[in-house]
Amino acid sequence: MGDNMDIKFIENGSVTSPQGFTASGIRAGIKASNKTKRDLALIYCERMCTAAAIFTKNLVKSSTIEVTKSHLESGTAQAIIANSGNANTCNADGVEKAERMCALAAKELGIDESEVIVASTGVIGQILPIEPIENNIGALAKSLSKSGGTDAAEAIMTTDTVKKEAAVTFTLGGKTVTIGGIAKGSGMIHINMGTMLSFVTTDAAISSEMLKQALLEAADVSYNMVSVDGDTSTNDTLTLMASGLAGNAEISEKGEDYEIFVSALTKLCKHLAKKLAGDGEGATKLLICCVKNAKTEKDAKGVAKAVICSSLLKAAMFGEDANWGRVLCAIGYSGMDVDINKVNLEFVSSAGRLPVCENGAGIEFSEERAKEILSEKEITIAIDLQQGSAYAEAYGCDLTYDYVKINGDYRT
Repeated sequence: MGDNMDIKFIENGSVTSPQGFTASGIRAGIKASNKTKRDLALIYCERMCTAAAIFTKNLVKSSTIEVTKSHLESGTAQAIIANSGNANTCNADGVEKAERMCALAAKELGIDESEVIVASTGVIGQILPIEPIENNIGALAKSLSKSGGTDAAEAIMTTDTVKKEAAVTFTLGGKTVTIGGIAKGSGMIHINMGTMLSFVTTDAAISSEMLKQALLEAADVSYNMVSVDGDTSTNDTLTLMASGLAGNAEISEKGEDYEIFVSALTKLCKHLAKKLAGDGEGATKLLICCVKNAKTEKDAKGVAKAVICSSLLKAAMFGEDANWGRVLCAIGYSGMDVDINKVNLEFVSSAGRLPVCENGAGIEFSEERAKEILSEKEITIAIDLQQGSAYAEAYGCDLTYDYVKINGDYRT
């Protein structure tokens, strides 16, 4: 594929980096205790986009998901409105409020409300106050700008400590194409498609059918491989809108251009997924579990996810304890087809590599050296199953005292 596979990150890239998109984020005061943080976001495209989305598999879902699913039946959308501070979940008037949010945005933008995607994040089971949104929708729309992506990224944050935004650029048929996105999620993250929201935009010309397929492929190896705490959220929503303004020949079937697009989308989604994992509630370390030489991709994914979800392993990483037995324990209960007597294991960081297990048995290592390697902010748990050629990686974080503190009084 030559130069077409040269996918580069854009400095200060965001959801507004692709052609046609603007965004904004303001403080509307949706949560009474919020005195300063932005909590209402808007993303808008100057023209109608093809669109697709993936949602949580939790049976308990936010009313925003029901409304957005209905609106996306057309395969098109032109705007996204999202709030933090309230999940609009398990509320009798939830659908009514979600539809009202769409109607308010549509009126300000001069578009049909069926072309608006809606999302919410925050506390479950509390009535969403619509008045702050009604009172501030005008200011939100007037604030739309090309530089507004970072404000929108802040507005969807809850317990997140850092904004998650990025963009990549590449070429399709000689045309420069950009994909940008923002995401939020810190707790209640065990994505299966925390509360995880991610809004992705592109100026590629691509049909809604191919957009949905690309989104599924990218999410399967990025967002769906993230776990902070094992709780699958009620609000997980991943959307993708394509303006077509890059001018490439429309991608309407699988082929070289489709594969290039998926590669770029996957690179962006993995980048944002790692940001989600590294900013888990109370986290001090990003954990990446890399599994190679599995019999099948299913086995590789299952092992990686089991390890990254182990509370015992997560606690050990917080304590900088090379307790490799907890990794093997997780591999053993993963349910995957693994010969435990062939497993090799290393802990890896910027400080070096520490082999701790060969062919399922422990080997001697320096505890002092282990402490050096595990004291870094990013730790890779490198597993070689020696049974095939399949590979997968999963993303998580350590388990700290602060996680309990944050979730012990989340509603207040």
